[in-house]
Amino acid sequence: MTARKRFAIVGTGSRAGMYFEAICHTYRDNAELVALCDLSQTRMDWYNRRYQLPTYLAADFDRMIRETKPDVVIVATVDATHHLYITRAMELGCDVITEKPMTTDIEKMQAIFDAIQRTGKSLRVTFNYRYAPAYTQFRQLVIDGRVGTPLSVDFSWMLDTSHGADYFRRWHREKQNSGGLLVHKATHHFDLVNWWIDSYPHQVMAMGGLLFYGKENAETRGERYAYHRYTGVPEAAADPFGLFLDQKELFRGLYLAAEAETGYLRDRNVFGEPITIEDTMSVSVRYRSGAILSYCLVAYAPWEGLRIAITGTKGRIEMDIAENINHLLGDGRASKGSFKNTRMRVYPMFGESYEVDVPHGDGGHGGADPVMLEQIFSPNPPVDPYRRAASHIDGAASALVGISANKSIQTGQLVTINDLFPLP
Repeated sequence: MTARKRFAIVGTGSRAGMYFEAICHTYRDNAELVALCDLSQTRMDWYNRRYQLPTYLAADFDRMIRETKPDVVIVATVDATHHLYITRAMELGCDVITEKPMTTDIEKMQAIFDAIQRTGKSLRVTFNYRYAPAYTQFRQLVIDGRVGTPLSVDFSWMLDTSHGADYFRRWHREKQNSGGLLVHKATHHFDLVNWWIDSYPHQVMAMGGLLFYGKENAETRGERYAYHRYTGVPEAAADPFGLFLDQKELFRGLYLAAEAETGYLRDRNVFGEPITIEDTMSVSVRYRSGAILSYCLVAYAPWEGLRIAITGTKGRIEMDIAENINHLLGDGRASKGSFKNTRMRVYPMFGESYEVDVPHGDGGHGGADPVMLEQIFSPNPPVDPYRRAASHIDGAASALVGISANKSIQTGQLVTINDLFPLP
């Protein structure tokens, strides 16, 4: 009998729940969770009401590796610290799986590449959107030649006032932690484009600003808020942007109970300070293949979803998706069956257009999460003709679009990616 692969998780916020479920339940015959690591003992103890695992504070990361001997470390910490645990885990002999984005700036990216070169260990970035049946179908249309050679990509993503606003309540709202939405969130979208058209980015130009959230914008609209957080504040009870940590078990256990230990407030007022990320962004990208991407992201739309079109030498394909997400379910995952309305259509260069049947899947992120977890944790995952497993190079390629866009916003200049980082 093959020994079970041993995993450790560093970073036990709500997102980590997906990995607990996969390792300890779905794939428990082949995988074993041997340790947890976090800045907060309270958060680890909350999970250990079910799992009874060894716990280690972040300062004891090396001791955790030495004592529990994981084969793989799963990194689900604040984005700006991914590189610390990725590189150290590799130096101590472990392969690594990391949440997206792989990292948030050039120096940290270089440290990761150096560690891979030095240790020979592997890094996988969990771009779960690749595994959504609808997005895989879109990729299949490109593979089948429906557009010929892709030349133009038009991509708009709308975050609604539940999901989008949440980035402005939590640690993501400070760019030093997340790299901003162009790194943290849009890394998903840039990765999809890279994968759909099978090319890497070359040059980036961007504009962006904080136009809706934040104290100054609210006051310009005549809105004033005396509270800096929502929980326990009577005057915030009717605020449609409010999040009340005492109303859900997960939020109470992982965040409210841990505040005295960590100082982290999960429910800050979206119209407070400080907020150093943008909520409105527009990015143009030229790819190595010559294709050009036009991308926009807003974080305060009345509905959530995307509109994407790829036009090429033989035609055009379009996809519209409205996501049905209750982002604050409290389980750390998108609601099941989260693609509410999906439409996909092919427009041949010469000929009648036609609808394409869109497959649906059960589970979070439009059915993507169960497929991705099977590929990661199953001992014999199905053959994947779409090459959806993302390497450190894929992780860098998507993050570099966001990093370059941030630099372009700051300088007003066109940024050539290889001038920042020599992407293979």
